[in-house]
Amino acid sequence: MSAPERRTKVVEGRLLDGGAARLTLADGRIARIEPLEGGGADLPWLAPGLVDLQVNGYAGIDFNSVPLDPSLVREAVVLLLGRGVTTVFPTIVTNSDEAIETSLRAIAAACDADPLVAACVGGIHLEGPFLSPVDGSRGAHDARFVRPPDLAAFRRWQDASGGRIAIVTMSPEWDDFASFVAACAADGVVVSIGHTAATPERIREAVAAGARMSTHLGNAAQLLLPRHPNYIWEQLAADELTACVIPDGFHLPDSVLKVFLRAKAGRIAFVSDAVYLSGLAPGAYTTHIGGDVVLTPEGRLHLASNPALLAGSAQMLIDGIGRVAARGLLPLPEAWALGSAAPADAVGLAGVGRLEVGAAADLVRFRIDPDGGSIAVEETYKAGTAVFALQSDIGSSGSA
Repeated sequence: MSAPERRTKVVEGRLLDGGAARLTLADGRIARIEPLEGGGADLPWLAPGLVDLQVNGYAGIDFNSVPLDPSLVREAVVLLLGRGVTTVFPTIVTNSDEAIETSLRAIAAACDADPLVAACVGGIHLEGPFLSPVDGSRGAHDARFVRPPDLAAFRRWQDASGGRIAIVTMSPEWDDFASFVAACAADGVVVSIGHTAATPERIREAVAAGARMSTHLGNAAQLLLPRHPNYIWEQLAADELTACVIPDGFHLPDSVLKVFLRAKAGRIAFVSDAVYLSGLAPGAYTTHIGGDVVLTPEGRLHLASNPALLAGSAQMLIDGIGRVAARGLLPLPEAWALGSAAPADAVGLAGVGRLEVGAAADLVRFRIDPDGGSIAVEETYKAGTAVFALQSDIGSSGSA
């Protein structure tokens, strides 16, 4: 009997690190990379799919709305493919025990029902409810539901998710937090420090117990901090922590982002922290997290009651990457890697976020506006299958 025929596809484009290439995709992987003569000046750019570790929703679809229809999870995943995100971590935020479980079950049901969703959801990010109760550090999370770490509750939620919770954001300022961190780390869950007012000593204890990431470092903080020491400096100094940062231009000033990029070189990743208002018109909205918020024409999302406090991001990861490159903070190849390879590495996704033989055939072809530097996705591939094409409905019925 002859061997089964391999599913192959050839994709061409200009590589971010120079030259043009022809990629042969087979069985969901990159099987061959060959240089193209002539530089391919008319070809779109070609890069690995983006990995977004923190997405609360998109285009009017809120992963934290209760009840959450699993079909809406699929719709959001498909729409995100059009923005270059081939691996997404839906983010469930502070809420009642029952609401958290309901949202987790909906995401699990969407993954179970559709292979495309299952392929694109790299895991679930549980942001809360084990956060700081302190104003500023708590951010826009609902104070009514903030609580100390509870391993029994976390494991109930993990069961509800079908074992899909891959990241948990928590604050180590609570008593007995170290045992919670150690237990999650032992189960393979990435513990990320965020929304914290913890002392530097507590930050160090969390790292020693197994914390390995920082959630949107520099944000969800009190407006006034001691010069030093403080919980931001301590996380910057911890070589074990990968700093996740939001590059939208609102969450961190360029000067701060530039310092973070230098201080955490090799241990930093971009996230969007996008909420469901991303892609919607400017205006006043009422949300589950934060209540009344305002989305400005410039794309800044803040609490209506306190414009100094942000309420998440209304921009996508690809927008932040384009902005960082346009502002000269990083060359585009390095900025793109912080939205693809770096987040994949932070959560242990092997062979994801890279253009190399043997890696997952998750690809994005795009054009760059020569005037404003904005990035327009033309085509997206997941596991070697075209799942989005500009001016096409391929993503609405495609499957991996």
